[in-house]
Amino acid sequence: MKILTCTVPGRFDYGIAEMPVAAPGNSIVKIKRIGVCGTDIHAFGGTQPYFTYPRILGHELGCEFVAGDAEGFTVGENVTIIPYYHCGTCIACRSGKTNCCQTLKVAGVHVDGGMAEYLSVPSYTLVHGRGLGLDELALVEPLSVSAHGVGRANIRPGEFVLVIGAGPIGIGAMEFAKIAGGRVIALDVNPARLAFCQKTLQVDHALQALAPDLTEQISRITDGDMPTVIIDATGNQNAINNAFRLMAHTARYILIGLQKDEIRLSHPEFHKREGTLMSSRNATRTDFDYVIDCIEKKRIRPETYITHRLRFNTVKEQFSRLFGSGEVIKAVISV
Repeated sequence: MKILTCTVPGRFDYGIAEMPVAAPGNSIVKIKRIGVCGTDIHAFGGTQPYFTYPRILGHELGCEFVAGDAEGFTVGENVTIIPYYHCGTCIACRSGKTNCCQTLKVAGVHVDGGMAEYLSVPSYTLVHGRGLGLDELALVEPLSVSAHGVGRANIRPGEFVLVIGAGPIGIGAMEFAKIAGGRVIALDVNPARLAFCQKTLQVDHALQALAPDLTEQISRITDGDMPTVIIDATGNQNAINNAFRLMAHTARYILIGLQKDEIRLSHPEFHKREGTLMSSRNATRTDFDYVIDCIEKKRIRPETYITHRLRFNTVKEQFSRLFGSGEVIKAVISV
């Protein structure tokens, strides 16, 4: 079968690998769609934590079940996977938080992922497609990451929620924050993405992150209170550090985005707000089920995120050019 490997930062190479065999506890899926995410882009750019090369990227997958011992799945069924392989015995797993297992291995990051024609996965990771299309299934994982972060925030109806970063994870966070009853303020540097948030997502407010009067704008919108929930979906150090000054007193700040360096904040400013800082890593099966339910009920329409499509055999040539343009919201690869 054909595979695509990120051999070193900035380079993909095609290759041939043996077809996987369904060992006990594992199943084989045929890859049909691959969503390209920030993890893939950062890995390609050499800025992804927890990463080693060479690596087959890809963990946002729309697949077809081919073979294996996964109970209740039928050959030819459209599925997706939960790409977080967990141990099941550590303290996180025992408490149901398999998303942050102590020995977690994420497909496409710690172990090879789905930029291939076929993939062997632990059978427990399979998720029924429930009639969703392959494009929708490829977006279930990133939307689950968004939903998990919003769940961590425990948004109350009417709260102002500032979402920093209008990429796919941030857009998903805006959608789920709205479903929770939050009044969403979108923040980004990209005018096209802000326009998407206003026109397609119909967020309450969309602001330019580099505006010199940004703090004053947010203060006016919130009647001087500032947002009681802030969600970072950028993974940008400056964006993460600068957002502390935008927190309301009693605010919760959730970091979905991840960067390599230190978080810096004024302890007195954070302390006097009695602020809460939380990380949000990956997602759980409960999040996946919730996302699929929202898609089924048309509460969220992930196909509207897709702005670019690639064929598997053109990724090597198009990847760096496409993701250097700033025009992509979501790209999906067809295999």
